[in-house]
Formats: sequence, C-alpha cells, structure tokens
Amino acid sequence: MLEDVGPDLAKALVTGLLAGGASVAVQLLSPWMAKVLGRLRSERAGKTANQQRVERRLAAILAADVAGYSRLMTADEEGTHFRLLSHRREVIEPKVREHRGRIVKHTGDGALAEFASVVDAVRCALEVQQLMLARNAEVSQSRRIEFRMGVNLGDVIVAPDDIYGHHVNLAARL
Repeated sequence: MLEDVGPDLAKALVTGLLAGGASVAVQLLSPWMAKVLGRLRSERAGKTANQQRVERRLAAILAADVAGYSRLMTADEEGTHFRLLSHRREVIEPKVREHRGRIVKHTGDGALAEFASVVDAVRCALEVQQLMLARNAEVSQSRRIEFRMGVNLGDVIVAPDDIYGHHVNLAARL
C-alpha cells in the first residue's frame, strides 16, 4: 500500500509514525488534501441548481393531526399521550399498510403518510375516520381524539427519511 503513495511520501510517513509524530504525516498530506478538497468544492459550486438533481416522485400525501391537541394535553397529558399511541398502533399504522402506503414520519400530534395512489390515500383516511368514530363512541366529548386529515396529490422531493415540497404543505393545510 505504501508503495502506491510514492517513495518519498511513504518514507516520510513511516519515519514520522515510527518517531511517534503523526504531525509529519499531516504536514505532508495537508497540501494534497487541500487540493483534493478544493477540486471537490469547485466541482460542486460549478453546478447550477438545475444540475444538482434531487429525487422527485408523484405521490398522494395524507397529513393527519389531532384536533384540539393542546387542550387534550392540558387536561390529561399522560392519558392523551397513551391514547394517541394506541390509536397510531391499532388504527393508523395498520390502515396505512393495508392501503399500500408508508408512514413517512410522526409529528407530535399527527403523521405524514405517502401513497402511490390517491384512491388508496383517500380510502385509508376514510377508514381511519370510521374506526375513530367507533373508538370514540363511548368516550366523553372532552376526551375524544379526533383526527383532521388532508390528502393531496403532487410532486414531492424525496429524502431517505422525509418528503418535502409544496404538495406536502398543501396536504397539511387541507
């Protein structure tokens, strides 16, 4: 491996490391690393916004949040938290999977889900609402967890653990 680096650099590297002074290696490699980093920066900076491509796809976005969440948390913080977790686990997550969607992320009082089909997203939202009506039937009005949901179809920017863009914002505001 050291032979590939070059005889002078290899000798200086070995001498510096044997002497216990890694600073010799750093001093020799610093100019080279600066050049490499400079080239990488200039290549990246030379690209326009159009050349720096982001992954996009058409998606149906379902955004959900709890109506009156602050009021519910003020009245019974732990109870609201555990009821919401139960609804997520027993209603939202299974319905999203059933309709071939994926939960992109959970927010404090809601969730963002992505579907390939707007029909699947709307069916999921309707079934979640129907199940929540049944689950809330015996719960007093002041303790009910009721979801507001919006579905929007549009182009999204895709990241490994999130989605972004105008259409995500629209879904959250519907």
